[in-house]
Amino acid sequence: MHETLHLLRKTDFPPIRRKALDTLQVNLGYRCNQTCQHCHVNAGPTRTEAMDAPTVELVLEALRTWRLTTLDLTGGAPEMNPHFRHLVTQARVLGVRVIDRCNLTILSEPGHEDLAQFLAGQGVEIVASLPCYSQDNVDRQRGGGVFGRSIAALRALNALGYGQAGSALSLGLVYNPQGPSLPPGQQALEADYKRELAEQFGIEFTQLYVLANMPIQRFGSMLVSKGEFASYMKLLKDNFRAVNLDSVMCRTMISVDWEGYLYDCDFNQMLHMPARLGQHPRPHLRDLLAQPVEGLPIAIADHCYGCTAGQGSSCGGALAA
Repeated sequence: MHETLHLLRKTDFPPIRRKALDTLQVNLGYRCNQTCQHCHVNAGPTRTEAMDAPTVELVLEALRTWRLTTLDLTGGAPEMNPHFRHLVTQARVLGVRVIDRCNLTILSEPGHEDLAQFLAGQGVEIVASLPCYSQDNVDRQRGGGVFGRSIAALRALNALGYGQAGSALSLGLVYNPQGPSLPPGQQALEADYKRELAEQFGIEFTQLYVLANMPIQRFGSMLVSKGEFASYMKLLKDNFRAVNLDSVMCRTMISVDWEGYLYDCDFNQMLHMPARLGQHPRPHLRDLLAQPVEGLPIAIADHCYGCTAGQGSSCGGALAA
C-alpha cells in the first residue's frame, strides 16, 4: 500500500486551535468483518489490534473527569471489541450520549445476533455506513452481498424503533463518493435516500451524513496507484471554504486510538500525527486527564482540505447547508 503522509505534510492549510472539549471519539480496534475500498482505517478481518480492558477504563475515567457529553465509538467494527458492551453500558450510566459507527452487516455476524437489541436497550445512536441506495454501487465498494445484508439490518433496526418518527432511537446513514470527487449536497441527497429506501424497501432513517473521502490509507493509496492523487488534492484545495474552519470536528473532539494515544481527529490517527498537548510528544489518555486542551494548536497537513472543501465534511456530515 502507498503511504501518503510525505505527500501531505508540507501544507499551507490555515492554523487552527481547539475550543472546549465535548466529544471523545474512540477507535476500539481495526478488526472488521468487511474490507471497504474507501476505508481510511485500512480495517479488515485479519487485523488484530483491539483496545484492552485497562484502556477502556481510562476512557470511562476521561468521560467522568472532563464531564464530556458524547462518546463516539468507531473501528474497524467497534462491536467486535470484547469490551464494547461494558464500555457502552458504563458510559450510559454516566449519562453520556453514545454513538456507534456501525457497518450494519455486523448485526448478522455469528455471536452478534442480539446486538441490535442491546443497542436499542441502551439508547445508543447508530451511524451506519450505506454509501448508496443502489445494490450494484454498494456491493462494488464494500463487497458482494453487503447491500442485501445492510437492508436486512436496517429493517431490523426499524422494527426496534430506530429511525422512526417520534422515536428517541436515532439512525443516521453515511454516504461516501465512490471515486475522487466531492460529495453532492447533503440535503438533496438525503431526500433522495429517504424516497428510494422508503419506496423500494420500506426503510426509514433519521439523517444522512455526507462525508468526503480522505487522501490517506486505502483510498489515498488507490489515488497514487491511478495517478490521481495530485488532481484530487487540487480539487479539494480549489473548493476550500474558510467558513468551514470554525466548525471542523477537531476543534471540540479528541480521537483515541486502540492503545489510548491521542490525536486531533481519526484521520490524523491514521497518519500517525499525534495531538499537540503540552510537552508530550505522543500524548496518552492519562495525559488528557491532567491537562486542559482549550486553545491548544491542532496538528494539520494537506488532508485537512478534505474537511473544508465545498459544504465541508466531518463525522457529523456536512458543515454547511
